[in-house]
Amino acid sequence: MTYEWIKQHPEVRALLERGNYNLGVLGFTDHSEAHCALVAERAGYILRRLSYSEQEVELAKIAGFMHDIGNAINRTHHAEFGAILANDILKTTDMSMEDRITVIAAIGHHDESTGGAKDPVSAALVLADKTDVRRNRVRTQDAEKFDIHDRVNYAVTGSSLKVEPEERKIALNLQVDESICTMYEYFDIFLGRMMMCRGAAEMLGCKFRLTVNGGKVL
Repeated sequence: MTYEWIKQHPEVRALLERGNYNLGVLGFTDHSEAHCALVAERAGYILRRLSYSEQEVELAKIAGFMHDIGNAINRTHHAEFGAILANDILKTTDMSMEDRITVIAAIGHHDESTGGAKDPVSAALVLADKTDVRRNRVRTQDAEKFDIHDRVNYAVTGSSLKVEPEERKIALNLQVDESICTMYEYFDIFLGRMMMCRGAAEMLGCKFRLTVNGGKVL
């Protein structure tokens, strides 16, 4: 069972589609397959750069792609719902029980309200998910309809995540248009997520750094 296989799984894709639809009705930013594929690839990149095994890289990518399937049931406790759904799906594959538990544990711990990094795979998932801040996650282009989450994401005109293994550093670098969103608004929304990233980086033996418009913030 591979990441490429799970990307084509009809039930996973249907759950992601329904979850993204549900969040659109609730006014949330994009949580589609595009977001989940980006998270998957970024989680794999983080572990590969830090010389983790290819098996751990693959598990992080699988967890990354599946991490938001719980939104199909309910946004509240979507991480826990997602872990249960993922367990049922992965039980039907040839994935070992140990690997399956690693994946569902990562999914179950990725939300900042109830979770946190517990191992390298969950740490990579947290970092990959919480650093996906970008303008094209905003569903509407009508600024008059923006809520604070829309403004914060739309204000980000540039975003990059760099892993520097020699320095044991993971850095998120953002360019933010402060005429759209103030730094106060940004941190009102994202401070908890950034602190979660700090804990995840520490789980990987690294420091987390956030720079905004060229200045170090965290």
